[in-house]
Parts: sequence; structure tokens; C-alpha cells
Amino acid sequence: MNNAMTDLVLEHLRGIRSDVQSLSIKMDALTARVSSLEGGVASLHVDIANVNARLDRVDQRLDRIERRLELADASV
Repeated sequence: MNNAMTDLVLEHLRGIRSDVQSLSIKMDALTARVSSLEGGVASLHVDIANVNARLDRVDQRLDRIERRLELADASV
């Protein structure tokens, strides 16, 4: 290869290296964002589970009140 060809290949390789480095930085940022989203979704799942547990307790208390006041069938 002559000198001009070598310089052209090196110039393209430098451009490719720069593009790959830029993509790597963007990929790191996206990875951090996805991790944050995963944490948020996990937190929502915990919150929903807590709400469901509270609703179950309220439902049990309401059933007890209805039975005590004889507003519901005893077989329920």
C-alpha cells in the first residue's frame, strides 16, 4: 500500500474509533436509565402488594362487621 492509502485507512479507522467511543458512552447512559426504570418498576410492585394486603385486611374487617350486625349470611 502506498502512503496515501495508508493515511486514508488510518483516517477512517480513527473516525470509526471515535464513533465506537461515542456509542459506548451513550450505551452506558442507556444502561443507567434502564436500571433506574427497573428499580422504579420493582418499587411499584412492592407498593401494589402493600395496597393489596391492606385491602385484604379491610375486606376481612368488613366481613366481620357484617356478620356481627347480621347484614350478611352466616354461610359466607
